[in-house]
Amino acid sequence: MKVTVEDQSSVKKVLHIEVPVEVVASELDKAYSDLKKTAKIKGFRPGKAPRSVLERMFRKDVHADVAGKLIQESFLAAVREKELKIIGPPAVEPPELNDKSPYLFDAVVEVRPEIPEIDHKSLNLTKSAYRIGDEEIDLQLKMVQRNLAKQNKVEEDRPLADGDVAVIDYEGYKDGNPHEATRKTENFSVKLGDGRVVKDLEAGLLGMKVGDDKEIDVVFPDDYFSKELAGQKLQFKVRLNEIREEILPPLDDELARGISDQFESLEALKAKIRENLQSGYDKRIEQEFNEQVFTQLLEQAPFEVPDSMVAAELDHIINDAERSFSQSNRSLEDVGLSREAMAEKYRPVAEKQVRRHFILSKLIEQENLDLTEDELAQGMQEMAANFQQPVEQVRAYYEKDQESLDFFKHTLLEKKVLKIIIENSTITEVEPAEKPAT
Repeated sequence: MKVTVEDQSSVKKVLHIEVPVEVVASELDKAYSDLKKTAKIKGFRPGKAPRSVLERMFRKDVHADVAGKLIQESFLAAVREKELKIIGPPAVEPPELNDKSPYLFDAVVEVRPEIPEIDHKSLNLTKSAYRIGDEEIDLQLKMVQRNLAKQNKVEEDRPLADGDVAVIDYEGYKDGNPHEATRKTENFSVKLGDGRVVKDLEAGLLGMKVGDDKEIDVVFPDDYFSKELAGQKLQFKVRLNEIREEILPPLDDELARGISDQFESLEALKAKIRENLQSGYDKRIEQEFNEQVFTQLLEQAPFEVPDSMVAAELDHIINDAERSFSQSNRSLEDVGLSREAMAEKYRPVAEKQVRRHFILSKLIEQENLDLTEDELAQGMQEMAANFQQPVEQVRAYYEKDQESLDFFKHTLLEKKVLKIIIENSTITEVEPAEKPAT
């Protein structure tokens, strides 16, 4: 067998494979010999049909089967001979088999990128000094207060004002006909000033009184989340059924105790808010560290990534998005998206994730890292806590699925090597360029 490798890129190769004619002939002889034993042909006893008859009746199928066998066996032999670290199955267009000549075919494969040794223990990182201010805690308290607010019906005969809650019936029309995306809805509650509805509709509601009917012209923004309504001009027929006034509870110990038994006072609630904010900042710092780490490591070792792995990661991202929308009974199309649009938007993200995988795998190999039983047990304990499941249930799941267990172990090893990198870096504390939204 002859094998030559053509480089289309550092991660994409074409194997030109030639199977000797004597091997082709031998495999055909064997195939016809096996067929002769089992073929039932009128006019011939079992095992007595001559090869010429078998070739006339079964040539196409036999040649296809032999070609498939030759491709499979010679491809695997070629990969071993050239010591290629292939990713995924090859792309092969099988040519027709000729029993009088060698069998030549091409196999397009993708291989793991060759990454040189990386100096990962002398990075310079910056750590944003996020500080929790009283205004952030106050903002969180106000959100809690809003969530616990009561709505009282306004008995006074007065117009609807900003900050009121309007209870309305509505239906949207396009060119005098009901629009499918704005079908008749009754007793819909909306607080004016919250920005939950289109500005034109909210502005039209102001000043209405209970029992009023009104037609309001509404123009939806071009970037509106619903593709069916984006850029559309509709006329809404609205009836105001009720005005409600939002009553906020006082920020005191009673409010804190009403949230949970764990809060004995408002100060205890504030302490928990501070803890949650700090946890959020810690995660933000970790993300910033990771971004800096990968930026610096890639500068040391730039490399190409296999298209198939990027496509697989991209498919994973889109599938996750579809599952997320389906949980609220929506689809990508409902929010004006498509798989094609998401693929274009998130391809750089997918490529970045694949690069991250290869770099961390290289560093795990460099450090010769492995997991101890205690580290694996701790990882399962943390996962159980995150998903609020018994750790025994998590362990039982992985015991039944070796592939998922291997992936989980690799994820823990990635965290382990990242910790080593950060611990060995020079870290300078800086003022945050921009405070993250809370």
